Amino acid sequence: MAIEDNINLKYSNKVIQKIGLCVCLYDLLSASDGLIGHGTGLINVNVEFRMIVFRPFKNEVMFGRISSSRPEGINIRTKFFNEIWVPLEKLPAGTYFDTTEGSMVWEAEGGMMYFDNHETVRFRVEEEEWNDAAPVGPKREGVEVERKSPYKLVVSMEEPGMGPCLWWDGDVGGEMEVDG
Repeated sequence: MAIEDNINLKYSNKVIQKIGLCVCLYDLLSASDGLIGHGTGLINVNVEFRMIVFRPFKNEVMFGRISSSRPEGINIRTKFFNEIWVPLEKLPAGTYFDTTEGSMVWEAEGGMMYFDNHETVRFRVEEEEWNDAAPVGPKREGVEVERKSPYKLVVSMEEPGMGPCLWWDGDVGGEMEVDG
């Protein structure tokens, strides 16, 4: 049990470049006999294991909730992942940011359709953005260091059936379960 706990402690809720967001240990495939370190008393065990990893594939359709909107696009989150971005050009033609509402609005043939905050939406994964999250060294006074997310999804909602589920499914109560 200690091996599993240590694997989860080391990898869970962390992004491994070009692998994805590690969620938790799935199973332990093999473990060597423990070797006691000379002079330290620490035990070294070589293990082979599998992790559950979040890394959606390109063109995968997913559900999430709108967390915020700004003139450049919409931020979406799932229950455990917040770095999902829909740029304005990946929204339906005729979409603009309404400053009075603080949300995006799609001017469709049937009227105004709103991308409200906390609304459940359906979107398609377009690309992944990987950023090296290496340590940045000591802070210098007056210098602000830009921190980028190590893993971000760029998605689209420009196709029919994408966008707020309320538009397409009639989910009036907003009780749809959000997959992650």
